[in-house]
Amino acid sequence: MFGFTAQASGVNLPARYAPWTAFKSVEMRQGEAMPGVDVNDCLRDLAAHGVHVTDAHARITDEAIQPSDASPQ
Repeated sequence: MFGFTAQASGVNLPARYAPWTAFKSVEMRQGEAMPGVDVNDCLRDLAAHGVHVTDAHARITDEAIQPSDASPQ
């Protein structure tokens, strides 16, 4: 599971997949290739949602930002 965000603290990454651990910072530019991530999808998600989330390098951002179905206990 990988999450991308412009916020260094990662506070806006989906809590349902916490805890998050900072791995590294990268600079992305539209149209430039980067191993392991579709840069264009990532930048689009960052602009629209503030985060981009992948599972085994497959984009799951829309699912990840949905409220959890789990009932509070």
